[in-house]
Amino acid sequence: MTLTTFILRLGLTMFLGAAIGLEGQWRQKSAGLRTNTLVATGAAASILLLVSLTGDTGDPSRVAGQIVTGIGFLGAGVIMKDGFNVQGLNTAATIWCSAAVGSLAGVGLHAESLITAAAIMFAHIVLRPLGIKLSAIPQDKTEEEGTYFYFIKIKYLDRVENHLRVMMLEIIKVHRNLQLRFLKSSDNGNPDHSLVEAQVFAVGKSDEIIEGFAGKLTLEYGVMEVSWEFEAQAMEE
Repeated sequence: MTLTTFILRLGLTMFLGAAIGLEGQWRQKSAGLRTNTLVATGAAASILLLVSLTGDTGDPSRVAGQIVTGIGFLGAGVIMKDGFNVQGLNTAATIWCSAAVGSLAGVGLHAESLITAAAIMFAHIVLRPLGIKLSAIPQDKTEEEGTYFYFIKIKYLDRVENHLRVMMLEIIKVHRNLQLRFLKSSDNGNPDHSLVEAQVFAVGKSDEIIEGFAGKLTLEYGVMEVSWEFEAQAMEE
């Protein structure tokens, strides 16, 4: 391989990696301009090293396989779990794609690397706003799937605690899509009043059921205050 060919392939890789990283830099992602440029350049340099040492007798696919493995560890570093939500999957996928672009340019597939980079940028620039618009479309409540968590807080007179616990369990038992995750009581610093905190797991969004649940509890003797809130949705990526 001549020095000119080496410079051409590496230069093209740096340009494409920077182009891919511009969108992430603009949106202040953890992997932006420099990260994607370096990932693409490193992948290309690894391929170019093999080609320079072995010429046409080498097998770039072996190096490409190792690059994919190495990028997997790098991508895992940008994936974070926040409660029931997973963040960073898009960034990790972009890093992986940048390595693929670098590998293509490294073996001399210039047109293919340009097409791949254009496809990646299309996914970011066009599909991202499209995905946001699709997510904003309201769904029919009967079609809302997934698992949801609700937090319920009840303030009541201490002498009605046993009756209140039994009632709560009976209401939850009626609705098969509901499951009690935990239930704890405390006097909240006042021995005359008690506070119950419960987390309810629901299969499918169940705001109306929880609202009716809270409404029944407010009608019970000794119940002073009932509040509930949607706590989280368990996400699968």
